[in-house]
Amino acid sequence: MALFDRNSPGSDEEIVVSSDAASRALSVTVVENEFVARVYEKLANVYDLAFGPSLNAGRLQAIRRMSIRPGDAILEVGVGTGINAPLYPRECPVTGVDLSEPMLEKARERLARKDIYNVRLMQMDAAHLKFPDESFDIVYAPYLISVVPDPIRVASEMRRVCRRGGRIVILNHFRSPNPLLSRVECLISPLTLHVGFKADLDLPAFLAQADLQPESIEKVNFPRMWSLVTCIKG
Repeated sequence: MALFDRNSPGSDEEIVVSSDAASRALSVTVVENEFVARVYEKLANVYDLAFGPSLNAGRLQAIRRMSIRPGDAILEVGVGTGINAPLYPRECPVTGVDLSEPMLEKARERLARKDIYNVRLMQMDAAHLKFPDESFDIVYAPYLISVVPDPIRVASEMRRVCRRGGRIVILNHFRSPNPLLSRVECLISPLTLHVGFKADLDLPAFLAQADLQPESIEKVNFPRMWSLVTCIKG
């Protein structure tokens, strides 16, 4: 069945969920938190140069899709070097969490350099968010879901801390629906993990298992191999 209609407003991607999507493996690549922490410790000093301009179009579109209102409380899961911090309205309280202390140190330096005072930073495991239920109006995970050990657990935590009617926004690379490209992505996924993401994460399986109903799914960046998924918590 079609989980998402290509003709719906804001969508340029059709996702078809097969009968096994709710039970099949999300990825062939297994990862642990310790490995992720080591990868991002190495990337901290070069992240902005390597992934700043090249992925910025997706970040800007994500901000637009959030439909931020004055005073909205925003949680960014996987804040990294704080590269998104200048994009948020200054009247909105923003909390950014990340597992990597070296990345958070870069984020602190950015906030101080740009005189940003509406963003607080916390070291935290995305799979165990230390916030009460329904704490935020918008919960955003940029370029994170394909590197965490348990994407479904992270999505569940994002859903838990998002208020009813709030937005859950996920910006990420997912495996191509093209069979040939999909096979290549599965083969290279253990290598791409060393630069911060799994290449073979299955989007239909992720949506089905995370119980997420997207309002829109868009291809972003160039090449258009990254997906921006926007959901409303019911």
